[in-house]
Amino acid sequence: MDILADIAGTLLAQAQKPTLAFLMGGMLLAALGSRLEVPEQVYKLIVLLLLLKVGLGAGISLREADPVTLAAPAAAAVALGIALVLIGARSLAVWPGVGRMDGMATAGLFGAVSASTLAAGMAMLDSEGVAYEGYIGVLYPFMDVAALITAIVLARVSAARATATPGPDGTATVAVGGGGLGPGGLRDILSETARSPAISALLLGLAIGLVARPDVVYADFYEPLFRGLLSLLMLTMGMEAWSRLSELRKVAHAYVLFGLTAPLIHGALGLAAGVALHHLMGFSGGGAVLLAVMAASSSDISGPPTLRGALPEANPSAYVGASTGLGTPVAILSIPLWMALADKLIGL
Repeated sequence: MDILADIAGTLLAQAQKPTLAFLMGGMLLAALGSRLEVPEQVYKLIVLLLLLKVGLGAGISLREADPVTLAAPAAAAVALGIALVLIGARSLAVWPGVGRMDGMATAGLFGAVSASTLAAGMAMLDSEGVAYEGYIGVLYPFMDVAALITAIVLARVSAARATATPGPDGTATVAVGGGGLGPGGLRDILSETARSPAISALLLGLAIGLVARPDVVYADFYEPLFRGLLSLLMLTMGMEAWSRLSELRKVAHAYVLFGLTAPLIHGALGLAAGVALHHLMGFSGGGAVLLAVMAASSSDISGPPTLRGALPEANPSAYVGASTGLGTPVAILSIPLWMALADKLIGL
């Protein structure tokens, strides 16, 4: 009964947070027939500002890290971000009836990282007096960006293959702009992804934060606006989600199953990577726990605007609903599990 009460309390807490609350509010307005709308140009500006903020914050964090110490954990974080998306691509995204774009967007969100869940993990370790690497938060953008870009590229490759037409020699030769895969198709898709507005803004912010000194404009402009802009984004996505909710009725069980199990599978992989780093370079038990927490979490900040900008065809009621409504509570509730396992395996 205590476990059920904890789950219910966590779900209620998530529903009261701005991310899910504004999403549900938008869905409610749409259900009631409200004609409220956010103008398209305003929406694009909101997404641009959000992504620049996320990129700048990641770049500033990376700039202050020791590159030598960071190399192996960063490589592990990138590998995890890619692997977690591949799991979703081979499970949820190929589930009968699940739209490929919806499945890949959901996989991307579950492969990316939740800052709030990471903060919760740090708070739990701090309360228990468990030490962890000071640079651990810098691993966030490595896993986060790797997962989102992987999901977007795989979604675009899948869409290209679905619409490609065979040429005279039997190979698919339709250009990426028309949705196909030619001999240089993957290279073209990678190029298109890098040039897309969402990824361009994210990478630009990352580069500026890393090589310049945008700390003042970040603190005075982007940081104060961020939560308000995110709430407007989620309100807009909620209204869109309601209009597309019918698409999920026949496959809702697939998203529920993925939302409940993916955080546990992902977290176990993250913990395994942390244990490997412990034996390789003396990575701490607390660091291994937080790597598991990052892997188990699903993005609530960088993911939604990135995916909405790069994969507008994907249904936000699928990827945001599964991630924030199910994935985040499971990820938070699993933090004590990773602490117990890390203590058994390598000690805290």
